[in-house]
Amino acid sequence: MKSPVVKRSIVVAGHKTSVSLEEAFWNGMKEISSERDLTLSELVGEIDGHRQQGNLSSAIRLFVLDYFRKRASGSAKSTDGKSSDNTDAAAQMSHQENT
Repeated sequence: MKSPVVKRSIVVAGHKTSVSLEEAFWNGMKEISSERDLTLSELVGEIDGHRQQGNLSSAIRLFVLDYFRKRASGSAKSTDGKSSDNTDAAAQMSHQENT
């Protein structure tokens, strides 16, 4: 039976690392990075830079979850129609990991 978790290598801040995520989270990351005109590595670098502790895979899952929750409630888009910064999402993600 094939595992639902997909392990991929990605370069974050100049260092190659492996990240294991379910395919749905990889797809979410691709969508977010495309909307924000970033590479996956750049987006993961932002997430990694804002996390205070916990592993990177968990931080990414929380970021993606928070992003799509905000989008569903209508707060992921700014008034000009562009995606929001989501810096607050990364801060909330750190808070959630600590609780």
